[in-house]
Amino acid sequence: MDRSSGELAKLAGVSADTLRHYERVGVLPRARRSGNNYRVYPESALTRVFLIRRALTFGFSLAELTIVLKEREQGSPPCRKVRALAAVKLEETEQRLLELTRLRDELRVLLNAWDTRLRAAPQGKPAHLLESLPHETQPHAILEKQHEPTRSDPCKRPSDLSGRWRSKGRGRTSARR
Repeated sequence: MDRSSGELAKLAGVSADTLRHYERVGVLPRARRSGNNYRVYPESALTRVFLIRRALTFGFSLAELTIVLKEREQGSPPCRKVRALAAVKLEETEQRLLELTRLRDELRVLLNAWDTRLRAAPQGKPAHLLESLPHETQPHAILEKQHEPTRSDPCKRPSDLSGRWRSKGRGRTSARR
């Protein structure tokens, strides 16, 4: 049973614009056109959109999905590549958790320091809380000795395929959906 883009979008919980975008980037096969030039999708498109949405929630990018889905369509199972990409997602997630833990700990220390400043500040006088923040040149200055990131290989970066890192020593880039 074929579906219009509006029907498919509604069933999949996305917009028609999202469907067109998925077509443009290559994760959703191009819809055929009806006599009045409307997009018409086969039943399998709904399954594909659900697959795309689930993969995106696990951190896969549309660029990654484009590559692996094209390989799949060409008869070459991309299972090992998908598994390797998922391993990178796990490593990135673990690194973000470490960073968030560090931030949480820094905020706790910062709030305690600010409470002390506020108690010492005369009523109605500024305590200059924001001015007491660590300088940009000293990231994580409050706890830099307490939390050292642990990585199996600190020089290892996710592959270019993930689009998450530019080069060693630089911050992450936003290559999201």
